[in-house]
This record gives sequence, structure tokens and C-alpha cells, in this order.
Amino acid sequence: MSIESQLAEHRSYLLRFARLQLRNDAWAEDVVSETLLAALSKPQSFDNKSQLKTWLVGILKHKVVDTLRQRAREVSYGGEDDTADGSEELDALVFKNGDHFASLPADWGNPEQDLSSRQFFQVLEACTEKLPAAMGRVFLMREWLELPCEEICKELKLTPTNLYVQLHRARLRLRECLELNWFGHAPTTLSS
Repeated sequence: MSIESQLAEHRSYLLRFARLQLRNDAWAEDVVSETLLAALSKPQSFDNKSQLKTWLVGILKHKVVDTLRQRAREVSYGGEDDTADGSEELDALVFKNGDHFASLPADWGNPEQDLSSRQFFQVLEACTEKLPAAMGRVFLMREWLELPCEEICKELKLTPTNLYVQLHRARLRLRECLELNWFGHAPTTLSS
């Protein structure tokens, strides 16, 4: 099978990944095209120590980060009103008296097995897309692109405290969404 056809097989996955991070179809198309061109121009740099898909995602991550940096210079990220996204209501539902979980986390069974499941990633992707745009961008930059917090703060003009609050709220929303849409039940309540 030619390298071109192998790359074409991974295009849709790469495009979904880029759309999740960039939340802009045109930018996503651009970074995926750049990724595939980079792979085509230097196929010898793929050393078969990992899967082709893993190598492509590595290239794509760098292209996404470059695009985010470029767009951050072009677009001013305004401060968001933390109450506008419903986070206070979510905190009230998840926490009792502001510091303890109102319910025990659901038993997630074998997370490693679920992570290998294509359906799980489809649900995770849908849950990630439901996050408010800025919150989703922060979460994906930290957890998927593995950017350091300092760099995210600099790129998005966030304070470290705001970054950690955004990450915390994103994780809470993803937990809730996964419990309802993947694990099939609402969280178990704590007994008093």
C-alpha cells in the first residue's frame, strides 16, 4: 500500500482531532493538509517505532499549536464572564457545601479497556464539543496537546488561577457527560 493511501486513511481522524481543538473548519482543514504534506515530504522520518497514526497525530499537534499561536496574535481573547457559562450551577450540583462531592463518582469499570474503544472516543468527542469554546480550547491544549500551563496562559492571556478553574470545570463537565452518555447512569449520591 502506498504512503499516499495510508495517509488518506487517517485524514478523517486527523480532521476530527483538529476540529475539536481549533473549532474552525477552515483552520482544521489547513492544519491537516499541512500535516499530510509534511508527512509526504519526509516519509523517511517515520521510523516504524510507533504506528503511522501516532506519528501523524504528533505532527498534527505541532501544526495545531503553531496555528493557535498565530491566531492568538491575530485575535484578541477577551476575558469571559465565569458565570455566563453556567459553571456556578454546575459547581452547586457537583459539590455539597462547596468543598465535598455531592455524589460519589460512578464506577467506570476498566477505563483502559474503554479508552481503546472507538465508541468511547466518539462519546468523549461529543462531550468535548459541548464544552464552552474557551473552556474546551483550554482543556484540549492542556490534556491533548500537552502544552505547559505557562504557555497556555501566555497564548490565551489567562491568569494561572483562571486556567486551573477552567480546567477543573471542564473536567467536571466531561465527567458528568461521560457518566450520563457512556456509563449509562447518573452519579450515585452520598449517604448522609
